[in-house]
Amino acid sequence: MSKGRFMFSLFFMLVLAFVLLVPAIWGVRCLPSEKYQMLAAFPIQHLENGSWKGMNLTWYGLLSASAYVLGTALGLVLLRASGAPLWACGLTAMVLLCICVPASRWIARIVEGKRHTFTVGGASFLGILLAPWVLVGVNMLITRYGYPSIPAVSALAAMALAYTCGEGMGRLACLSFGCCYGKPIRSLSPEKARFFKPMAIIFHGKTKKISYAHQLDGEAVLPVQALTLFIHIFLCLAGLGFFLGGKPLWTVFLCLGGTQIWRVLSEFLRADYRGEQVFSAYQIMALSTLPYIFLCLKLPVFSEKMVFVPDLKAGLALLWTPEVLTGLFLLWILTFFYTGRSTVTGSELRFFVHGDRI
Repeated sequence: MSKGRFMFSLFFMLVLAFVLLVPAIWGVRCLPSEKYQMLAAFPIQHLENGSWKGMNLTWYGLLSASAYVLGTALGLVLLRASGAPLWACGLTAMVLLCICVPASRWIARIVEGKRHTFTVGGASFLGILLAPWVLVGVNMLITRYGYPSIPAVSALAAMALAYTCGEGMGRLACLSFGCCYGKPIRSLSPEKARFFKPMAIIFHGKTKKISYAHQLDGEAVLPVQALTLFIHIFLCLAGLGFFLGGKPLWTVFLCLGGTQIWRVLSEFLRADYRGEQVFSAYQIMALSTLPYIFLCLKLPVFSEKMVFVPDLKAGLALLWTPEVLTGLFLLWILTFFYTGRSTVTGSELRFFVHGDRI
């Protein structure tokens, strides 16, 4: 790698680290408070007492949508840096998102028996299963229309980085809604309690899930969301370093291996409902992805003999095209209203005139 390319890659990594760490540090400190659950409410039905039934829009939706967009944008940049044409980058992202975003709800319904919840673990499992074959299909289309095929391993590494970034930043949404929470510190052994107490999180608000599901609001709990957030940021930045250094295979193993192993371990720290089994369905999903990806990489279609040199400048230039900016904006709007309309909380609104201001 030339000195100029190295400095440009390092600058990009530092900017990304800033973009990830600033909201992460702020979110861990502020989002567990009561005021960061409901973002807005609007009237949908007039009631007999003169008030209105409201629909709540949540910080969960705003933060989830932002995480989706951030992860997708990173994936598009890195896919383009791998040599994929613009339309192939967009098609890959669109197929995976159109499947995985709705899957976050119906997989939770199957595993947990709940209609009004989401599961990132289930959606990511499905995405990891599908990603290699979506890539194979896109490569078939590319070569059919005369374009050179995308280096398969580097494209898979770009998807792994997009997933790691998006899922990590999505933990901010969990902090705001009080879901995916850890066990109470008081339930731990004295040694573990002393270790975790300085980093424990306390949630406030009767409408947060930790309150209505386990009555643990106001109590110190294990910082599962915060640990997941910072572990994913570390894996994303380390994996990006390998990717930009021309080692995409290391990126795949680090990002997918690290995130899925942490998912298995973190489930043992959680207090929220994960199904009736001691070893949850989500842990089984996470473990099964590791041999699956290893076997996929053994297939001839994923064998790469050429040296991989990513073109980061070409990838970043893609972000400023009208098609990509419009697509990311629409993605944010759609995911915000899909994940942000709270169906487990309600509100009652009253409107009045200030008589002294007439």
